[in-house]
Amino acid sequence: MTETQEQTTEQRQRRVVLGTVVSDKMEKTIVVQVQRRFKHPRYRKYVSERVRYKAHDEKNEAKTGDTVRIVSCRPLSRDKRWMLQSVVEKATLV
Repeated sequence: MTETQEQTTEQRQRRVVLGTVVSDKMEKTIVVQVQRRFKHPRYRKYVSERVRYKAHDEKNEAKTGDTVRIVSCRPLSRDKRWMLQSVVEKATLV
């Protein structure tokens, strides 16, 4: 590899997303739902969109209902391309 290719791979930005854990039933894996609202380009109406990501949780620290921050990473399995960075807010028990 040339020097410029090495620098670009080192400086590559990882995507950071905030979401809510909707499932923690798998071992070392959580399902995080990320919701966003945007104005539709043609109809000028606000639309909400939800996306679910499977994220790697090495210590099984996130539970259902927690707000978490996940970052993109290399593919860890067929579905997992995200990794848990931190638990922002624990879920309150009702």
